[in-house]
Amino acid sequence: MPVPDQRDPAVTRASLEAWLRGRLPDARDVQVSAVKTPVNNGFSAETLMFDAAWHEPGGDRSERLVAKVAPTGFQIFPEPRFAEQFRLLQILAGTQIPVPTVHWQETGAEVLGAPFYVMSRIEGDVPTDMPPYHSGGWLTDVSPAERESIWWSGLTVLTQVHALDVEDLNLGFVDQTSYGPTGLRQRLAYYEHYLDWAYEGPVPVAQAALKWLREHRPAETAEPVLLWGDSRIGNIIFTSGQAAAVLDWEMATLGQPEEDLAWFLFLDRHHSDGIGVPRLPGFPDALQTIARYQQLTGRTLTDMAYYEVLSAMKFAVVMARIGQLFIYYELVPPDNDFPYNNTATQLLARILDLPPPGGDMTNPLA
Repeated sequence: MPVPDQRDPAVTRASLEAWLRGRLPDARDVQVSAVKTPVNNGFSAETLMFDAAWHEPGGDRSERLVAKVAPTGFQIFPEPRFAEQFRLLQILAGTQIPVPTVHWQETGAEVLGAPFYVMSRIEGDVPTDMPPYHSGGWLTDVSPAERESIWWSGLTVLTQVHALDVEDLNLGFVDQTSYGPTGLRQRLAYYEHYLDWAYEGPVPVAQAALKWLREHRPAETAEPVLLWGDSRIGNIIFTSGQAAAVLDWEMATLGQPEEDLAWFLFLDRHHSDGIGVPRLPGFPDALQTIARYQQLTGRTLTDMAYYEVLSAMKFAVVMARIGQLFIYYELVPPDNDFPYNNTATQLLARILDLPPPGGDMTNPLA
């Protein structure tokens, strides 16, 4: 379910056109057209797709563009970290990580009501969250061989992210040191804060998971790497089974690579086991994926069971906030139990062998 679209397309087109004229001082006849919001527009930020055409001294130009707009009403994360995303994309553009080219940034709210940045639109297909790609969408129609290629291509990108030199690229700005030292102590402090902020009521299974994670926290002996954060095939544009662009860096931070790989695996598990459907043929399983990651990186992974619980807890917190969003937009009544009784909390309870969240669930995502 997308965030409710409250923009007037004609007003948005005119605003973008006037703004783009200011960004292209040598251009004339600047025109913006085909402004639209993707059907699967995300919860954490608004996406606007549009076409632009203009004439410049060298001839006519046209671009298919995307504007990412900072949250204006309801935030999914306590700190959107919007400017950090733009800065990170600029840095990643100079590496082997396939990211869209970012062209311009607008830090004020005068044009679209919030800061935004504009990047090139990459053609291709993105595995769907609504419906989860194991239950519907274009991945159900491709061959098992293409699904396998998509999975391994996504994993390869993940290893490339982890191989980046944090110091050489000056990536320390993504580290959320206000919550503690780099790594698990920081992450648990952040998600404790996030959980308190996310939903007005309690989420017992997430609170139990936080307690378990503190009691079983493993040692972190390796140097921290850049973590994509929202590392999953649902954040990659694919063409012919290969990763063409990596999207959504709002959860980027520093830490152990197991955390990213566990999220990669857990979100896929949620989209199958978590919703009660089998995985599509062709996708490698968790053990094969871990083995391939170790082969590609030469690193032995440790404590993956711990990091799966961490991933499940993180997703339960995100879903609590999404539940609060449903209440905010009056998509469900204020007493609906979705924030604490949903597919994420149910799967987390199973992983930790806890009683399932109670009550009847009306699922707005269905």
